[in-house]
Amino acid sequence: MCGIVGAVAERNITTILIEGLKRLEYRGYDSAGLAVYTQQGQLERRRRIGKVSELETAVTAEPLVGNLGIAHTRWATHGAPTEHNAHPHFSGQDLAVVHNGIIENHESLREDLKGLGYAFTSQTDTEVIVHLINHILKTVPDLGDALKAAVKQLHGAYGLAVISAAQPDRLLAARSGSPLVIGLGHGENFLASDQLALRQVTDRFMYLEEGDIAEILRDQVTIWDQDGQLAQREAVQYHEGAEAADKGTYRHFMLKEIHEQPAVVQRTLEGRLTNDHVMVQAFGPQAAELFAKVRNVQIVACGTSYHAGMVARYWLESLAGIPCQVEVASEFRYRKVVVQPDTLFVSISQSGETADTLAALRNAKELGFLGSLAICNVGISSLVRESDLTLLTLAGPEIGVASTKAFTTQLVSLMLLTLALGRVRGTLEAGVEAELVEELRRLPSRLGEALAMDSTIEKTAELFADKHHTLFLGRGAQFPVAMEGALKLKEISYIHAEAYPAGELKHGPLALVDSDMPVVTVAPNNELLEKLKSNLQEVRARGGELVVFADEHAGLTNGEGTHVIKVPHIIDALAPILYTIPLQLLSYYVAVLKGTDVDQPRNLAKSVTVE
Repeated sequence: MCGIVGAVAERNITTILIEGLKRLEYRGYDSAGLAVYTQQGQLERRRRIGKVSELETAVTAEPLVGNLGIAHTRWATHGAPTEHNAHPHFSGQDLAVVHNGIIENHESLREDLKGLGYAFTSQTDTEVIVHLINHILKTVPDLGDALKAAVKQLHGAYGLAVISAAQPDRLLAARSGSPLVIGLGHGENFLASDQLALRQVTDRFMYLEEGDIAEILRDQVTIWDQDGQLAQREAVQYHEGAEAADKGTYRHFMLKEIHEQPAVVQRTLEGRLTNDHVMVQAFGPQAAELFAKVRNVQIVACGTSYHAGMVARYWLESLAGIPCQVEVASEFRYRKVVVQPDTLFVSISQSGETADTLAALRNAKELGFLGSLAICNVGISSLVRESDLTLLTLAGPEIGVASTKAFTTQLVSLMLLTLALGRVRGTLEAGVEAELVEELRRLPSRLGEALAMDSTIEKTAELFADKHHTLFLGRGAQFPVAMEGALKLKEISYIHAEAYPAGELKHGPLALVDSDMPVVTVAPNNELLEKLKSNLQEVRARGGELVVFADEHAGLTNGEGTHVIKVPHIIDALAPILYTIPLQLLSYYVAVLKGTDVDQPRNLAKSVTVE
C-alpha cells in the first residue's frame, strides 16, 4: 500500500526522499511524488504516474534542493491513478500533505470546504485534509495546534505528514490506524511509514502509537498522545539482524519468519479497520460498487495459498452467506468452467508471479466473471497489475521456501474480504463484524501466545524423529489447516504426510493407522469438538499415537499414546489462523531433527513461474 517518507535536515534531502520511496516499492503503488521547501523559500513539488524512477527522472531534469520535504507512493483508493491525484496535495502554495489510509467522511468535509471557497483539483480523500488544515490555520496559526484540531474531524484511518512554507523548520505527523515511524539522526530527523525506507540514513527509530501527533525538528522530536498530553516514546536501535535478508539470531529464515507473524499480521490490519468495521475502500476505488453486485465467489490458487482459499470458503459461506468455490489453479485453467452470474474471481499468491494462478486469472477475463481481486504479497507483481482490485498482505519478504507468514497474512486478508463483502451485501448478522474486528485487533497478541509454545513443540517433535508417515486430521475450517500442516511437514522434513477431514477416517484412512504412523489433530473448542473426540478414539483403538493441539478449555488430557498440547483459547472464526502456528513449529523442529535443508528443501522453488 501507500508509502510515506519525510525529512528535516541541514543537508539537501531530495535524494533521501527518493531513495526512501524506492525502498518502499515492494508495497505496491501507481504514482509517486514529493514536495520540498526549496532554498528559494517556497514549496515546490514533482509528481509522476508510474514508477519512482519516473519521479527521479523528473527531479533530475528540474532539481529540487532543500532541507525540508515529504514524499509519497500512492495506491489509488479515491480517484484514478493520475498526476492530479498523486500526492503530495497542496492548499494554496504554502501547505503540503501526504497521507496513507482512508478518510471515510471525506465527502461531507469536501462539501463543507467547497462552501468555504476551497477549490479541489483531485478526486482523493486526502485533499480534504490539507484544505481543512489550511482553514484552521486562519484562526489557529501554529501548525501543530492546527493539525491537532483537524484530526478531530477526520473519521477513518490515517498516517499523515504536513509541511508549511510559513513554518519551514517543522515536519508534523499524525497517526491513527496507519503506521508511522520517526528516524533519529544527528542534526536531522526523518519520518516514514516503514523503517525500511530510512535504513540508508539511520538505525535509530521511534514508533508512533495510535492517536499520536509528532513535531519533528532537526534536533528535537516532540510527541503528544491521543489525549493531547506530552508523551515519551522509546528510541529503538535497529540491528542488521532484523533485515529481511539476514537470519539474525535465528537458526533458519523459516523460524525467523514464523516468529515475525504477530508483527506482519498487525501490519496487514493497519489502516484497514475502524472501531467496528472493515474499510471497503482498502480493496480499491471500485470495491464498494463491485462488492455490492457479488453473488458468488470463485477462489483460485496453488499450494499453501490454495489452503488459505479453502479456509475462506468456510468464512464466506458461514459468515457472509455468499456461495464460494475453491479450485487449484492448474486444474481451473485447463477445464471448461461454467461461471455463475455475478461471480467475483479471487486469486491468491505470495509472489504474484505463480504461473498457473496468473494463467487462471488471464483465462478468467475471457469467461465473464464480474471482476477480479488479487490477494498478494508483492505489490509490483503481474497478478496485482492485471487484477481489478487488490489487497496486499504486507508480510514483507519471505525467504524460506516453505511459506509461513505469507499464509497467515493471506488468512487475515481473506477474513477482511469476508467481512467487507458481508457488510456491503447486508448478509452479516448484527454485531458480527464489530465482534470480529475487535478480535482481529487482539490477534497479534494471541499469535504471540501461540509462539510461546515453542519449547513444548520442540520436545514433541522428537516423536517424529524415526517416523516416515504422518496423518493430519481436522474438522470444518480446521481441515484446510490440517492440509497446510501436512504440506509443511512433507515440504521440509520429507516425511510423507496426508490430511483428511476427521469424519473421513472410517471411510478408508483408518486402514493406515498403526503405532508407526502418528496422527496429528487440531481441536479447537467448537461445536464439532465432541465428534472429533470420537474420531480420536477410533485412532487409539487401532494403536495409533495421537498428537493433539487442543483448545485449553477442550477437556482433552494426556494419556497412553495421546499427547495433548494446549493452545490458547480464541474465537472460533479466527481459530484457523492461530492453530497454523503450532503446526508450522512442529514441521520446523521435525525437519531440524531430520537434518534437512529447512530453508531450501530439495526439488522446490520459492516462486513457481513455470507449469
